[in-house]
Amino acid sequence: MDHALDAVIEIFTWVGIGAGILLGLAALILRLADGTWLPTRAVVEHEDESSLVRWFDQDGGVNAAYLTYEQARELAGKDMADIYYRRGSANRMRLTHGSPAVRAVALLAAGLLGLGVVAMILSWVLLFARG
Repeated sequence: MDHALDAVIEIFTWVGIGAGILLGLAALILRLADGTWLPTRAVVEHEDESSLVRWFDQDGGVNAAYLTYEQARELAGKDMADIYYRRGSANRMRLTHGSPAVRAVALLAAGLLGLGVVAMILSWVLLFARG
C-alpha cells in the first residue's frame, strides 16, 4: 500500500509542477498576445435590437462597437460606461482590463503548481517519517 501511495504522490508532483509551468508559460504568451488595453469613457446608445458604444481613442479617433448580449445586459440603463479599448485596433473594446481567458489559464497554472508543490512536500514528509 505504501508503494501505491508513493506512486500517486509522485505522479501528482510531476504532473502538477510540469503542467503548472507549461500553463504558466501559456498564460504569459496569451498575456503578451492580448496586447495593450487602455481605459476610456464611452457613450452607450441603446436601440431596440442592439446597443452600441462610442469612444475616442488616444489619437482622437472615434470608435464604435456593438455590444454582446452580456455586455448590453451589464450596461443596461447606463448612458456612459468605463471601457477598455485595444491600442492599435479600431473598434475593439471590452469591459474588463484583463482578459478572462488569460486569467483562467493563469489560475489553472497556479492551482496545478500548488498541487505539485504540496505533493512534493508530502512526499518529503513521508520519506522522513518512514526513516
